[in-house]
Amino acid sequence: MTKNLYELLREYSGRDYYPFHMPGHKRNIRHFQDAFAIDITEIEGFDNLHHAEGILLEAQKRAARLYGAEETYYLVNGSTAGILAAISASSRRGGRILMARSCHKSAYHALFLNGLRAVWLYPDTDMTRGIYGSADPGKVRRLLEQNPGISAVFLTSPTYDGVVSDIREIAAAAHEHGALLIVDEAHGAHFAMHPYFPPSAVSCGADIVINSIHKTMPSLTQTALLHVCGPRVDRARLKKYLQIYQSSSPSYVLMAGIDCCVALMEERGRELFDLFCGRIESARARLSEMKTLHLVTGTEKELYCYDYDRSRILVSTENCAAGGRELYRILLDRYHIQAEMAAEHYVTFLTSVADTQEGFDRLCGALLEIDAELTGAGGAAEKETERQTEVLHTSEETGRQSETLHTADTEPANEEVLSLEEAENREKRRLPLCESAGRVSGEYIYLYPPGIPLLIPGERITRRLLDRLDGCRRQGFELQGLTDYSGETILVIAEPEDGRGTSEQEAGKWEKYFI
Repeated sequence: MTKNLYELLREYSGRDYYPFHMPGHKRNIRHFQDAFAIDITEIEGFDNLHHAEGILLEAQKRAARLYGAEETYYLVNGSTAGILAAISASSRRGGRILMARSCHKSAYHALFLNGLRAVWLYPDTDMTRGIYGSADPGKVRRLLEQNPGISAVFLTSPTYDGVVSDIREIAAAAHEHGALLIVDEAHGAHFAMHPYFPPSAVSCGADIVINSIHKTMPSLTQTALLHVCGPRVDRARLKKYLQIYQSSSPSYVLMAGIDCCVALMEERGRELFDLFCGRIESARARLSEMKTLHLVTGTEKELYCYDYDRSRILVSTENCAAGGRELYRILLDRYHIQAEMAAEHYVTFLTSVADTQEGFDRLCGALLEIDAELTGAGGAAEKETERQTEVLHTSEETGRQSETLHTADTEPANEEVLSLEEAENREKRRLPLCESAGRVSGEYIYLYPPGIPLLIPGERITRRLLDRLDGCRRQGFELQGLTDYSGETILVIAEPEDGRGTSEQEAGKWEKYFI
């Protein structure tokens, strides 16, 4: 008999796989004995999240004090709900916002839902690993000067890879031009807990900050917080959109999880984080001894990094024949270590205050052992030879790509032909993805995680993008966002010359692609 999801989860929880992935409680925090016993609705004495006057109002005030915010709202639909509400509340329909092109897909959905146009900020990018760098305050200021009337600036800091931007300078630039600063700090909920980490966006002058406390803190999946600071935010409008984008029946189990997390930090936060920070430093010191695998430090020039979250462990395979997917599988199959993500040239490990010393020891021991094997097999020399050969054949193209990426604030990598709203309302045709170069996309394409779109509706599809997507698939990655889950076809904006052809053979070729 096939096991149901609950049975599979219970079985998995009893196995020895170690989680270097979200949620941040790492299955190591026991808040509740029986979630079903405390799963209620808005009954007498337990307040209402959307009209909080009692226990939930006090709980949110405690969270605000912990994070240093003027007001904090519970999010039970994850940071996604907070991002949707923040962008909706800060812009009027048809308006414009300045947005980093490296943001999570939920921000793009907010643009579509509100009919907004984005002025894109393209961060510099580490060409070796494909990691987005920090948002440049100078670029932000320049784009605001060139595009008057922008209502809000939206960016992600830290990024999924741990890259932090200069929020204080960006906030100053936004406020000088009458714009709000909204920071997706989903992966930085722990910043406010200890001075070891970069300063939180709340402390740096951002107007709205969204934290996914389930990502790096001991809280349940789908729990998050939205913080508000300063006089610029229309708080009544924000509350209205929080009610629109959140469930009208918020989970009391999830809200209790947030409250337990806040209480734990109030009571023992400094003690637990002192221990955690020491473990991070010890682990990073051990991993810095790897000879073929490489610990990404966040201080390297190629990351274009203003600051870096050292709790995020990225191990690069740039110097060896094995790629990120191969390293990920070795760790999972041989060592029962579950990483957060495998990219083409690196693997990401998420650590949190709930990680144990045994967990850190397992990770370091496994990586050092694999590194010794790769070094003994001459992995670095082999990879370097391959790289030099590739450079000889592609140096001209690489130079063009680098130039495009590093001047991207004036020359976007993807040509925007239509707004998201315009693209949604146009007639579409389905074509083979491999034959779509030059057409305007009617769909998103992204790799998940981290959920950053490589292509959005209304942008022109290029041969370079298709080559990149082909490379990702050969590395074993799935393309998401397409309605065709196989990734073989894509919806494009219909053009006048589209047709079924004049012959029966030509008609048959097109028939399966028309909708």
